[in-house]
Amino acid sequence: MTKKPKFSAWLSSLRSSLVVAEKNARIYYAKPPVLIFGVLFPLFLFLAFALGREIPAQVLIPGLVAMTLFFTSSSVAPLITPWERNARTYERLLTTPLSLPSLLLGDVLAGLVFGTTISVVPLFMGFIFFRTGIVHPLVLAVDMLLGSLCFACLGVLLSSPATEAPSQVMMLSALVRFPLIFISGIFIPLGELPVWGKVIAPISPLTYAADLVKYSLYGRSFYPPPL
Repeated sequence: MTKKPKFSAWLSSLRSSLVVAEKNARIYYAKPPVLIFGVLFPLFLFLAFALGREIPAQVLIPGLVAMTLFFTSSSVAPLITPWERNARTYERLLTTPLSLPSLLLGDVLAGLVFGTTISVVPLFMGFIFFRTGIVHPLVLAVDMLLGSLCFACLGVLLSSPATEAPSQVMMLSALVRFPLIFISGIFIPLGELPVWGKVIAPISPLTYAADLVKYSLYGRSFYPPPL
């Protein structure tokens, strides 16, 4: 009996992950916790910061795009795992030929697609209302894909606590994500942060995503631009 080629096994695993991602998209994209913590929460938080203040577009739009990408990409996976544990479908998935890495990759892909798609909305808002252009479109595309992938992986990591209550995981994820937006140059430009803020800003992956969005749209960034 010949062994299955590695490429065929990898392709089969990827196909399984895509099926899981499609299942997650059909079931969880419209769930209230995903919409509340992934879309409405960052939207109202940003409006509370921006309304009544004269904030330049070069600060407003990159921050909104990066924050939308961050919250939407990392809000899907924290709901999937506890929800399926509660429904007893997670154990059923694990008993199938589907491997655990393929299952987790499917969760990551679901968050990646959701985050990237929703983040296009504030980009169009910038085009329409602020006449925002794209100076480096390739950098923007790579930044959004890699940033969404990173934040979706963070969402999978936050879904790891052994609980069947989605509310507990969603609140834990909000507790972890919420402080990051204040040290990542979203509300306060990185150049205006105090010394301690500039020291801890590189800890947050959102810092690099927001800075690259600013570089992509306006050609300016706090950190050295990508080569």
